[in-house]
Amino acid sequence: MLLPNKVTQIPYSKQSLTQEDFDAVLEVMNSSFLTQGPQIDLFEKALAKRFQVKHAIACSSGTAAIHLSYASLGASADSVGIVPAVTFSATANAFRYLGAKVIFCDVNPADGIIDLDSLQRILESLSEEQLDHCNFVSPVSFAGKVAPLKECADLSEKYGMKLVEDASHSPGGWSERETSGDCKWTQAACLSFHPVKHICAGEGGAVLTNLTEVADRCKALRSHGIVRPFDDEHPTPWKYEQVDLGWNYRITDLQAALGRSQLGKLDESINARKRIAKRYDEALSAPPFSERIDRPALTDGHSWHLYVIRFKEEGLRDQAYKFLKGLGIITQIHYTPLYHHPYFAKLVGNLRLPGAEEYFAGCLSIPLFPTLTQIDQDKVISELARFLSKH
Repeated sequence: MLLPNKVTQIPYSKQSLTQEDFDAVLEVMNSSFLTQGPQIDLFEKALAKRFQVKHAIACSSGTAAIHLSYASLGASADSVGIVPAVTFSATANAFRYLGAKVIFCDVNPADGIIDLDSLQRILESLSEEQLDHCNFVSPVSFAGKVAPLKECADLSEKYGMKLVEDASHSPGGWSERETSGDCKWTQAACLSFHPVKHICAGEGGAVLTNLTEVADRCKALRSHGIVRPFDDEHPTPWKYEQVDLGWNYRITDLQAALGRSQLGKLDESINARKRIAKRYDEALSAPPFSERIDRPALTDGHSWHLYVIRFKEEGLRDQAYKFLKGLGIITQIHYTPLYHHPYFAKLVGNLRLPGAEEYFAGCLSIPLFPTLTQIDQDKVISELARFLSKH
């Protein structure tokens, strides 16, 4: 029986693994430790060196990293967490896990990055009573573009806020005054090692910080709040104590070995992403694209987790999504403003932020990953042109 022809899919993103990565994982599988072994410390040291921070705490997911960072810095039910409306749910969810109130900040409609004027208005609106508590601003370095961390730090310091960068999209990203993940302006930064991210560990995440107290608390909380207070010279070196109520957010040695192997190829990955972004930029700068699509700015420090185009005409984005999917070209929407989701709508009401709404109305992430071939990229471009010719 003849099977129907399958359309070969071009994903919007995917992991890029090499034989070196497979070998790193296989070595762990043949060792004595699949978890809680030496690979975790090696990975953390490599992360700290790469991001030029004092401490890196690897954990089970990017969500876990954000949760650990907020908790270790003192977030509680009395806290407020200010989050850009355009981000993945985890940036806000981690505040809710701790009982904190989430306030959504507007974004720049051109790139989805936190809007400083909106942030300032929110900070000015907080009561003196609220400012007496431990509060947070969590800017997202979105799609690979570094958030204005210096300006966020200046505003946060003025109002006594803690600052945590969600750097899940931006390892290797930089701007004139900021480097994503180096914690120059923040108390902590968080990474994700999901397969579509720059560093793939299957799943995983990390907290980066220069604060030893925060690092120590993260390490305890990721493993049930348990610490081992004594070294091998003590009469009872085996003893452990639960000093807090934590979680099982441990990363495995399998994940850590894969992550460390991937980390060694981060520059190679970013350079490949930059080449693909440049080809898109060259193609989309000309008609018919330039008249109907806005493209992201091509800057040296962008690390290109996503390539997000924005349709200028209302309703065109959703039609393009369906048209391209029918041809096996998978795209994504990053992101629906969080206040649109029923869970958050129950908390914040019928909130609509103009920058977030404008950005969301036209945004579409088209395929971008290091092993995307020129043939497949040309197909994305040509089919996008064909779509525009029909609409």
